[in-house]
Amino acid sequence: MKKKLNIITALSVIIAITVSASAFAQSKVNPDSIRKKMQWFADAKLGIFIHWGIYAVNGIDESWSFYNKKISYADYMKQLKGFTASKYDPEQWASLIKESGARYAVITTKHHDGVALWPTKEKHYSTVKNTPAKRNLLAPFYAALDKRGIKKGAYFSLIDWSYPDYPAFTKDSNRYKISNDPQRWQRFQKFFQAQINEVNTAYKPDLWWFDGDWEHSADEWQAATVRKNILKIKPTAIINGRLQGYGDYDTPEQNFPVTRPKFNWWELCMTINNNWGYQPQDTAWKTPYQVITIFADAISNGGNLLLDIGPKEDGSIPPQEVYVLKELGKWNKKHEEAVFNTLAGLSPGHFYGPTTLSKDSATLYLFLPGKVNGDVVLKGLKNKIKKIRVVGTAQTLSSKIVGKVSFSPVPGLVYIHVPQQVQDGYMSVLAVELDGPVDLYKGEGGLK
Repeated sequence: MKKKLNIITALSVIIAITVSASAFAQSKVNPDSIRKKMQWFADAKLGIFIHWGIYAVNGIDESWSFYNKKISYADYMKQLKGFTASKYDPEQWASLIKESGARYAVITTKHHDGVALWPTKEKHYSTVKNTPAKRNLLAPFYAALDKRGIKKGAYFSLIDWSYPDYPAFTKDSNRYKISNDPQRWQRFQKFFQAQINEVNTAYKPDLWWFDGDWEHSADEWQAATVRKNILKIKPTAIINGRLQGYGDYDTPEQNFPVTRPKFNWWELCMTINNNWGYQPQDTAWKTPYQVITIFADAISNGGNLLLDIGPKEDGSIPPQEVYVLKELGKWNKKHEEAVFNTLAGLSPGHFYGPTTLSKDSATLYLFLPGKVNGDVVLKGLKNKIKKIRVVGTAQTLSSKIVGKVSFSPVPGLVYIHVPQQVQDGYMSVLAVELDGPVDLYKGEGGLK
């Protein structure tokens, strides 16, 4: 992931992200051809991201710390000696993810530093060969996810700043130019394709989360071949948008998009604090309320949330992250019908808050951030309301239509009184059952 960059590097990455977004908008993938395989992703809504690697030893920026020369490369790689995974419990990890309500999990199989969490056969770094952990860290975790019916995701960095045949090394140094030594670049292409094939063959991820595509073109990354080879082994695998136009869905990072991304499927990836990997000095923890409201906004706009955690080098998960996942899980369990297997909600202007719809569009879910003092208002609803329920309770509510006149087709305003005693501690959800698929007024008022 992109980390604390200097101004020049930040600008270059922003430009690269813009180019990548443009390339994704001009996707080589036909949405209709992938609609069936994308259904589980559309229904899943929530995933857990896991950034785990040697950078947790010193608690520093993953890969970017040596790239930006905050630490020397030699000192960064010394962390290999301190990565023990001594408290790593993949069953516990998977149980916590299940408890959060997440339907998929994505782990960093290899970050930009090139350290693989599986026993790669390529001549390169791995936690098996080069750390005290001496373990394949992917296999037991993926097995634990399979056992719980959670989809497996593989983050894979296309960039590998440690590999001797990769051009870039630090922010102001390069090993060579591809145009000057194309055979060297071809050796790197053979290497990264081989590593992707290792992960694909051994674990068959349901989802591939590529990163780092901004440094080269689709042709240089052999993006078409990457996609082809992944789907040859697992035709139902889905691929994120960071593959230069050969991905299946968009991936805005950290900052919530103000308007809905235009592509059919998208996912907001976001940290629980400010950093992706474990950093003990980072105490800017998001509260459960903040995470839940961000999550509700994402699903209201037809997207998913991929929420990141950063385990310590020993494999233990910080208690603050455990707390957030457990609280999120309690809320998800209570409001499951309004969250999972739903459709994007109403367009702006009809309700002041997030909304979702049931698959048949005949139940409208209204999300109420914080405590409501009195009534909430729904505008432009043509349907008749059959019932209003407080999701997760046995409570029903009444509504009142205000401003409806007989000679105008414009619907009145629907006021719903929400008593304090039925409200959720984080975010209440109302289920508005309608007489048919939701039908909204889109006019300008008056007699039109």
